[in-house]
Amino acid sequence: MTTLKSSPGPAADSAFRSGMMAAALLGLAGIGVLHTIDMIPLHLAGYAIVLLFPMYLVGAASVLSVWLGYNADVTDLRPVYKDP
Repeated sequence: MTTLKSSPGPAADSAFRSGMMAAALLGLAGIGVLHTIDMIPLHLAGYAIVLLFPMYLVGAASVLSVWLGYNADVTDLRPVYKDP
C-alpha cells in the first residue's frame, strides 16, 4: 500500500514563519530576563546571543519543520542525472 505524499501549503509556510518569530522572541526575551534578574552577567548573555542562540534557532527550525510536514525521507530522493 502506498501513501499519498502532499507538500505543505501556504498555511504551513505561515505557521513556520510565525513559529520561528515566536521562538526568536522567546529566546531573546529569556536571555534578557536572565540578565535583568542578575542570573547571568553581561558577557555570558553576549556569549549566549552570539554562540548559543543560533544553535537554538536551528533546533527550533528542525522541530517546526518536522511538525509541519517539511521533513523528507529516503522515498523522496530521486537520481539526478541527464540521459545521454
